[in-house]
Amino acid sequence: MTFIKIHKKYLLTSGVIWAACFVIFLLAYMLFVRPQKNSRKLIESKLTEKKQVYESALRAAQEETKIRLNEQIESLQNRLKDFVVDFEDSANLTFDLSQIAEEKKIASFGSKVKNDHGLTTTADYKYIRENHINISFIGDFNQFATFLNTLERYRPVIFVDKFTITRSGREGSVYQISLNVTSFVRKQQDSETAGKSTAKVYGRKI
Repeated sequence: MTFIKIHKKYLLTSGVIWAACFVIFLLAYMLFVRPQKNSRKLIESKLTEKKQVYESALRAAQEETKIRLNEQIESLQNRLKDFVVDFEDSANLTFDLSQIAEEKKIASFGSKVKNDHGLTTTADYKYIRENHINISFIGDFNQFATFLNTLERYRPVIFVDKFTITRSGREGSVYQISLNVTSFVRKQQDSETAGKSTAKVYGRKI
């Protein structure tokens, strides 16, 4: 009987201890472990959200970079047109010069290319050629200055290599004027290749 009572007392004490430990563990879980799990889930959720925002911003930045590069290419090509004439338009330059002379009421105007094709190839120029033209006309100094000023503002740019002014032998302040001018002409094959290459790289037609 004494053994049974002692055994029951031991079991009861053990049960009370285990129950107390369970309650303590439950409270510890509720107070410490569970909030940490909730915080971890919240942090992971925020991290996922930030990652999505970052990836979205990165895609937007890449698209903006692509757009900006295309805009820069277009701007540079437009700027290039201020200095270089396309091969197909090079033949129109002498006509434009005669139109300018007619507007300025310049007499005895003449323009002639320096060789059969008007183009010379220089070893240092890989993508362009020089178009050399001789210009001659008769006029006073004011007409010469006005014509020269118009050439300086002409686009594509015309470079005046040299000029000479001599008396024409007529009465009054009239001179025989000659100018050697040069313009840059884009090589035909290089122009086509560059356009195709640009369209292939950037996925658009320039």
